[in-house]
Amino acid sequence: MSTIGSSNTGADWNAVLCSVADQDREAFAALFNHFAPRVKSYMLRLGSDNAMAEELVQESFSKVWRKAGQFDPGRASASTWIFSIARNMRIDVFRRENRPELDPNDPALVPDAPQAADAMVEQKQTAERIGSAIAELPEEQRQVVHLSFFEDKTHAEISDYLEIPLGTVKSRIRLAFARIKASLGEDYGEIQK
Repeated sequence: MSTIGSSNTGADWNAVLCSVADQDREAFAALFNHFAPRVKSYMLRLGSDNAMAEELVQESFSKVWRKAGQFDPGRASASTWIFSIARNMRIDVFRRENRPELDPNDPALVPDAPQAADAMVEQKQTAERIGSAIAELPEEQRQVVHLSFFEDKTHAEISDYLEIPLGTVKSRIRLAFARIKASLGEDYGEIQK
């Protein structure tokens, strides 16, 4: 092959790479013999150990063989193209190695245990009793409880919304809690926001 000198020192690497695109094994051997040690040295400078550098050289040149038809000498030189492939291969390996493995036992990934049937029944009964106790409140107390707990408004927002003093809002909520607590009995403890 005329583009490869006897010692490969005067080779036109762009032409050699174009020959590789035509599946020229001799051209690929010349390309590999010239660039493989340089790519390995580059990988070592980037922090790869010797075994990883060797593997990256093999993977890079395998890709050079497969993708040589995509080489465009008008856009980059052969050396730039080859080193870009090698650098990208190293980045891919680095990402694969540094991507954390999912731990199937991670508490964030384990679904919550289903709630026991008796706990669900008790929770439903409690909600019904609280709903009944709220329904029995005088309208002005029921209104402030609804705005505070179901619409999540602050006491100041309720005061502005209803156009009543802030102290009145707090008094109505306190009175409503006392009535709800009395209605539910002592076993439900203090209801607080």
